[in-house]
Amino acid sequence: MLTHTQVKSAKPGTHSDSLGLYLVVQTSGARSWIYRYTLNGKRRMMGLGSVTDVTLSEARDAASAVRKQVKEGIDPVLAKKESAQITVAAPTKRFKEWAAEYIDSQKASWKNDKHIQQWTNTLRDYAYPVIGNIEPVNISKDHILSILTPNWSTKNETMSRVRGRIESVLDYAFFHLNTDRANPARFKGFLDKALPAPSKVKNQQHFAALPYADVADFMHLLATVPGHSARCLEFTILTACRSGEALGATWDEIDVENKVWNIPASRMKMAKPHRVALSAAALKVLEGQRGAHATNVFPGWKKNTQLSNMSMTMILRKLKVDATVHGFRSSFRDWAAEQTEYPNEVAEMALAHSVGSKVESAYRRGDLLEKRYALANDWAAFIAPKQ
Repeated sequence: MLTHTQVKSAKPGTHSDSLGLYLVVQTSGARSWIYRYTLNGKRRMMGLGSVTDVTLSEARDAASAVRKQVKEGIDPVLAKKESAQITVAAPTKRFKEWAAEYIDSQKASWKNDKHIQQWTNTLRDYAYPVIGNIEPVNISKDHILSILTPNWSTKNETMSRVRGRIESVLDYAFFHLNTDRANPARFKGFLDKALPAPSKVKNQQHFAALPYADVADFMHLLATVPGHSARCLEFTILTACRSGEALGATWDEIDVENKVWNIPASRMKMAKPHRVALSAAALKVLEGQRGAHATNVFPGWKKNTQLSNMSMTMILRKLKVDATVHGFRSSFRDWAAEQTEYPNEVAEMALAHSVGSKVESAYRRGDLLEKRYALANDWAAFIAPKQ
């Protein structure tokens, strides 16, 4: 049997260890292990690896395992090839399959179908063309940068969300694949070396807003337009709410007696219930909608549906107004800051924004509703159609 010293110093040639295990030394000095055996009357040889990778004791263990296969009538060379073929042929999930699985696993915690659709659509449009058919472990930073870089400056908000969604899917995949590989879509400490921070991007998208001084003239024009879409837009501007909140408003959320619109957490961006202080003008809009539908405040054309997301946008286009529905929230915020003495937190709460630090929020139990009633009525008076 060979010793460790002999394994290191043996001259070129084939040197027997025992029981079919041999050390092969090339003239170049390269050393490897082979196992010779006879099966069905035929002599065969099987490589067991380089001395650099396989120690003497490991080579003996490998030879012992192969010897057992031969005794059982199994050809170890063919068995190794079949095993390799099975490994290669084994199906593995691609990124888009992991993404679908992740989205499905999160549905219960996401507040609405629109959120699910946004995930699906953005990954489909931006990520899948590049990495959809690639296994997660083979996705690199170059793949991620090729997705993000073309639109990072012009569509930064969208691309930031795409990056975050890719990162979440890869985290999910790596966890289930039991790999601690670093996520190539992480921003802090990695992609931030190649991409500017979202807050530093000069060409960030902003919602076009009408100057607050022009809102009254617009409201006068809007009052001449009939239909649920126009009334929904009027109500949205008066309450400074998000379009989706107004579109989905139901009568059971409206408390006319207390002049409050109670929006449940499931319909809020921050996933927290929100109370909207209703001005007299907003209540007047609601009164005009009574009887239009048993459930929806602003019903759609089809039976038992709400208005579509584009309904209010189409009103703006029809009236040739260079603004977005969301932009009226900015008009309201600018007015509150520049034309009133209301504290910042009153206006921010009216917009359902987070106010102050976590500690400050913990101590502020109320939502300043009484002050927001005054703010809402002052806003309504400021934008009231001029005769």
